[in-house]
Amino acid sequence: MSLVQHPGVGMTLFAFEAGEGLSTHSASGDAMAYVLEGEAQITIDGIEHHVPAGNGIIMSAHVPHTVKATTRFKMLLTVVKGG
Repeated sequence: MSLVQHPGVGMTLFAFEAGEGLSTHSASGDAMAYVLEGEAQITIDGIEHHVPAGNGIIMSAHVPHTVKATTRFKMLLTVVKGG
């Protein structure tokens, strides 16, 4: 669910079942994924990170990353684009 979409910032709420996720991609701005519920495996530039509820992780602009839910999982994604 898209919450905010402006030229400089976007905020999106994602929900995944265990095993679902986003394939490898990169963003045009720096992104922060904050896990609201569950757990995810977030791979950034080939390095895997276990991210449980209550934690966040930064993904730099133009760096490839992948998101995979290890349990049912919700996250708030905030992307900030430089001007």
